[in-house]
Amino acid sequence: MRSILLSIKPEYVDKILQGTKKYEFRRRIAKDTIDSIYIYSTYPVMKVVAKVEVSGIVFAAPSTLWENTKSAAGISRRKYREYFKGCKTAYAYKLGGIYMFDPPKSLQEFGVPFAPQSFIYIDND
Repeated sequence: MRSILLSIKPEYVDKILQGTKKYEFRRRIAKDTIDSIYIYSTYPVMKVVAKVEVSGIVFAAPSTLWENTKSAAGISRRKYREYFKGCKTAYAYKLGGIYMFDPPKSLQEFGVPFAPQSFIYIDND
């Protein structure tokens, strides 16, 4: 299996690590099957802070996906709607077990020179 590295804003990273955000929403998802996500917390943290298992992928029209995920979305409806404005399909990775890195890791430890705009594949060890 493979993993991806995602850049996520610190406010959402905190919710994932606290277990209150159980879905990571995306306009597009990886084509390859993935089993985990490495979470890169963007500025000001700028570190890979955790690895999270992916327990599934859900997708639907944005309004339908919101209704199905809002209790554990970890994002306001307004921000959700802004993010998916103009999209016919919304995707979400369903998040499972979390392994936090202590201390957090640099991108260079994964052979990644800079934070991805969307995502990049990371081969599992």
